[in-house]
Amino acid sequence: MAEESAKQLPGSETALIPGTPFQPRLGELALDLAKGGKIGVVVALPSGISASYQLRPVDGGEDWRARSDGSTLCPVPVPVTHVTPMKQDAVYDHRAQQAAVPVTVHYEDGSVCETLLVLTSMQVELYYLQFDQLIEARESTREHQR
Repeated sequence: MAEESAKQLPGSETALIPGTPFQPRLGELALDLAKGGKIGVVVALPSGISASYQLRPVDGGEDWRARSDGSTLCPVPVPVTHVTPMKQDAVYDHRAQQAAVPVTVHYEDGSVCETLLVLTSMQVELYYLQFDQLIEARESTREHQR
């Protein structure tokens, strides 16, 4: 499967503008804040016939309606499966006292996103100690296998 750059909202061609209500398309998943974060499939759009979105629970059940302006609806994010470090140098910003480690975020739909893992100086020290212990454990295992 060819890797794609991340699409935070799979199948959504509409650009999200901060402050603009999410207006899902027919068949898309939507999270309804008015229903305590319940997720449903959009089965009907606001139109001359219906003054609201109609959603159906993913696992079946009773449909419900959401406001026609989409103000209570949010996109359902694609779950992250794992994060891997990139083969690039980490950078330390002395003024901010933070390190930036280039990483690739892998999503359940096969897409990926390159970003930075930002660590405080205390986190860098903690992971230094943990990685040192991991390296020692690996070397110890290698010696026992010989």
